[in-house]
Amino acid sequence: QVRLVESGGDSVQSGGSLRLSCAVSGDPHSMYYTAWFRQAPGKLREGVAALDSDGYTHYADSVKGRFTISQANAKTTLYLQMNSLRPEDTAMYYCAARKLRISSWSDYSLYNYWGQGTQITVSS
Repeated sequence: QVRLVESGGDSVQSGGSLRLSCAVSGDPHSMYYTAWFRQAPGKLREGVAALDSDGYTHYADSVKGRFTISQANAKTTLYLQMNSLRPEDTAMYYCAARKLRISSWSDYSLYNYWGQGTQITVSS
């Protein structure tokens, strides 16, 4: 199992950039997907980006070309570099991980491990 702790949330103006970090402790190599999700008030939690153990990255259409997911330190740190931020990116951002290989990376119900979340607010 793993423990996930996010950091880096902040308030920024539209067009700005932020980098989120997620400290992954425990057994990160046992996870197939590590991912970032977000949830805005009144909306469902949605997948933002994911890395799989085969080295592939996955992105939601709404963030392609603006956000980049990456790992460092033998998978103990997960990053989300967010550029060209928009007001619609405002949400609580969560780091998540799961062992399950099959099915969609963006199905939040299949993730077993979650961080506590970090807030991103983008003002226009």
